[in-house]
Amino acid sequence: MFKIANAPCSWGVIEGIEGDRSGYVRVIDEMQATGYVGTELGDWGFMPTDPVVLKRELDTRGLSLLASWVSVFLHDPSKHEASADDAVRTAKQLARVGGPSNVIVLGNDPYGVPLRTQNAGRITPELGMTADQWKVFAQGANAIARRVMDEAGLRTVFHHHIGTWVETPAETERLLELTDPAIVGLCFDTGHWAFAGGDPVQGVRAFADRIWHVHFKDHQPVVARQSRELGWDGPTSVGHGVFCELGQGDVDFPGVLGALRAIGYDGWIVVEQDVLPGLGAPRESAARNRAYLRSIGL
Repeated sequence: MFKIANAPCSWGVIEGIEGDRSGYVRVIDEMQATGYVGTELGDWGFMPTDPVVLKRELDTRGLSLLASWVSVFLHDPSKHEASADDAVRTAKQLARVGGPSNVIVLGNDPYGVPLRTQNAGRITPELGMTADQWKVFAQGANAIARRVMDEAGLRTVFHHHIGTWVETPAETERLLELTDPAIVGLCFDTGHWAFAGGDPVQGVRAFADRIWHVHFKDHQPVVARQSRELGWDGPTSVGHGVFCELGQGDVDFPGVLGALRAIGYDGWIVVEQDVLPGLGAPRESAARNRAYLRSIGL
């Protein structure tokens, strides 16, 4: 049985995008009320930074802590040390509150590179990194993951993400080839994979040994087509609902589940809805997403 969690981004706490940053009490109350049993941490400081307080708040609601996104700057070697410090600080909080099975989710600074942000969903090879840039990027990921393991005892996963230097399936594959498989895995996000041109079912099969964390996000093909035709940037596409509620897009979730079972995945499945102002009420959206997952056997 997979365990189903949600994340603060479903309430507008989204890295790199201004949303409705609801207070953490409302967020975890509504997560519990809509049938989820775990949560990611969200931006540092969104939830209590005192581990005793945070654990009490989550335990009271029957919620497990399982992971946290950390924005890093792997393309800039001058920021590797600061990025590692941020990751280690968060990892220590995860280890204290959630335990040794928690993971750090590295994501390169979302929407921080104009070239990539403007072309999200339509990345071509000439918009990618050079060989030297790839070397710097991978060295940063390895160094951060090593410190997270050495100082907090946790594994690290990398999140392929639109509007960043690693968006497409080909870019994801190259990063995994350049990083240490003992300490760097993959956070596989179905919606980001689809918007970047990949088939999520095939993606699970292709990277079976590196998928240590999974985000369930749907992909609205009509909005994606509009984004390509009109040249929207990443945040504009998100704001128009390219990552729609589960079951409302073209991601084959039953197929993804079958592929996850086939590779023996036994981690968390985390719903990430990216609800922004104007896209609906987070609680109702979270409830509909949970109902959809129940309808396919989760």
